[in-house]
Amino acid sequence: MLVTMNRHEITEQIVVNRLARGLSWQQLADAIDRPLLWTTSALLGQHPIPAELGTVLAELLGLDESAVPILAAPPMRGELPKVPTDPTIYRFYEALQVYGGAIKEVIHEQFGDGIMSAINFSIDLQKKPHPSGDRVVVTLDGKFLPYQWVSSQDAE
Repeated sequence: MLVTMNRHEITEQIVVNRLARGLSWQQLADAIDRPLLWTTSALLGQHPIPAELGTVLAELLGLDESAVPILAAPPMRGELPKVPTDPTIYRFYEALQVYGGAIKEVIHEQFGDGIMSAINFSIDLQKKPHPSGDRVVVTLDGKFLPYQWVSSQDAE
């Protein structure tokens, strides 16, 4: 059967089927031997999923095999609203509003003029028990990329 769904529709089906089948994001990540947050992000449409992994996930999630090439295609990333409205996502936005300038200054002080890559990058999330309530520990691990000012004349 040929499925004529787009990436957004497939993502909706993934979310519904995962819940209906009682699968956790961790179980799906384990099935393809990939990190939890990468797998979750990919299944939510933010990374292409290699076809061989997409085939495994499609079977687990009850997706038609015609969804696999769509899952493997480079996605349109970062399609969040300008200001996120989901409370969990908004807390990250809020934290970056408060600490973003400080993070930028300390990166420049410790590394020089440049940025943290979000391409050569990994992310991890851990639950940390604490007497006043469990803590969420998020680790962003990106390669430092120094700005390199090169004019087109330098290439000659």
